[in-house]
Amino acid sequence: MSAPPRALLLWCPDWPVLAAEIVDGVPATDPVVVLHANRVVACSERARAEGIRRGLRRREAQGRCPGLTVVDHDPGRDARAFEPVVAAVEEVVAGIEVIRPGACATAARGPSRYLGGEEAAAERIVEHVAQSCAVESQVGIADGVFAAGLAAREGRIVPPGGTAEFLAGRPVEALGRPALADLLRRLGIRTLGDFAALSAGDVLARFGSDGALAHRLAAGRDDRPLAVRRPPADLTVTAEHDEPIDRVDAAAFVARTLAERLHERLAAYGLACTRLGIEAVTAHGQELHRVWRHDGLLTAAAIADRVRWQLDGWLSGSNGRGGARPTRPTAGIVRLRLVPDGVLAQAGLQPGLWGETGAERERAHRALSRVQGILGPEAVVTAVLGGGRSPADQVRLVPWGDERAPARPGPPALPVVPPAVRSGAVVPVASAGSGGVARRDGHRIGRGRVVVEPPWPGRIPPPSPAVVLPTPLSAEVHDVAGEPVVVSARLAVSAAPARLTVGAGRPAEISGWAGPWPVDERWWAPAEARRRARFQVCLVDGTALLLAVEGGQWLVEAIYD
Repeated sequence: MSAPPRALLLWCPDWPVLAAEIVDGVPATDPVVVLHANRVVACSERARAEGIRRGLRRREAQGRCPGLTVVDHDPGRDARAFEPVVAAVEEVVAGIEVIRPGACATAARGPSRYLGGEEAAAERIVEHVAQSCAVESQVGIADGVFAAGLAAREGRIVPPGGTAEFLAGRPVEALGRPALADLLRRLGIRTLGDFAALSAGDVLARFGSDGALAHRLAAGRDDRPLAVRRPPADLTVTAEHDEPIDRVDAAAFVARTLAERLHERLAAYGLACTRLGIEAVTAHGQELHRVWRHDGLLTAAAIADRVRWQLDGWLSGSNGRGGARPTRPTAGIVRLRLVPDGVLAQAGLQPGLWGETGAERERAHRALSRVQGILGPEAVVTAVLGGGRSPADQVRLVPWGDERAPARPGPPALPVVPPAVRSGAVVPVASAGSGGVARRDGHRIGRGRVVVEPPWPGRIPPPSPAVVLPTPLSAEVHDVAGEPVVVSARLAVSAAPARLTVGAGRPAEISGWAGPWPVDERWWAPAEARRRARFQVCLVDGTALLLAVEGGQWLVEAIYD
């Protein structure tokens, strides 16, 4: 049987610890352990010097090293931190397969031929990773990926044909299968060579398919060829200019040309982008950067418009009224770069509910985007509804074009309901002794069906108010005898609210009310703790308000329509 092809594997020791340092800033030079299911899965060199090993429980590890830094295992963090290392390896060799975060492999034949041998290729890759990512690594080369992984832990190059001998003396724990290794030891099989000497048929009958796979690895035969990944395409377009661009008309011409190049490059890969990064460098070395977002797919004309608007905003910038506009660069632009972000397969734009998106919407989007190019992305914002206990918590303002994701999970989106059928209007209760307001059980009616919103703990019942005041108005609430209405710590209302006075205005009679709804938020953080009770009230003139009492002070938070 032919030997598996030569494999080159790069291994970064203690990668979960290094990833915690790269992403979270945990010093890897300190005694650090990474825990999963309350057991150590990785540890730093200083932690090993204190006697800590993989598999120890947390309490035992902290007992051996009281000053131990504990980090939770996060596979996503490990993968994100390892991506620059893989990209650095791909700058030297092609055809990389990521085995796991901290280890990647490639066929050794190509690098050894054009880098001057296997040893030279290993040294070149290790040096490049160290210079590009400041990460220490080791390379192992052997017949097959499994043997190359074991060789990488020693920084060793196994000669061709010597893999079986290299593996023969390794303990069965090297297979990475604790249950199988424990069973093999109890059967008297302690090394990979002893395991490989068994009959393949007997191994399959006794240990199953996974045991048969482990048997192939112990004999130096891999189970599959390398599954190399395709490096991401370089979609960035750049334009260099000998003469600095300091006029808007010249910038518009450059924007059109560069946008067409970017669109053609994206189209060649069948892609489109929803976010566009615009980077510029001036003759004095000043770097400018802005990201544009779009709720659809950016066409060539849309890309050109955004680049032109952004260059117009940069080149015509000034301190502006109130300092809203950025300062004009001190020199013209000599380098312009477009970086497509949010790349996805070209699948067209989803039309609106009642047909196409329409020219009116596109014109509005272009106008608002141009304002952003002049005044900045925070100058135009839209509201996004989400979850929360109060109306102010349920609204989040996001810049125009950004992802409209709620800050908190909320109810599912409901169809727009005409005012004539919108439920939940606050009306006075006919019975004078009920002390409440009439609602429709917190339901909303839409398109012939009733949709029930899932409750947010402590939120006010539907309907939602039409106007949320940015700053609550102070108010006073009195009973029929003219005494202030007080809410105790146990939510006992001293008397039924009868009159409401907002600020310095005239008192208004209250015809109906509901509440209180208590809120005790962030009690674990004294500086952010908040305790209040809210009421819905309806005045005799038909006005409905949302009131809150906090620290004995009544406030008007919102107004119902």
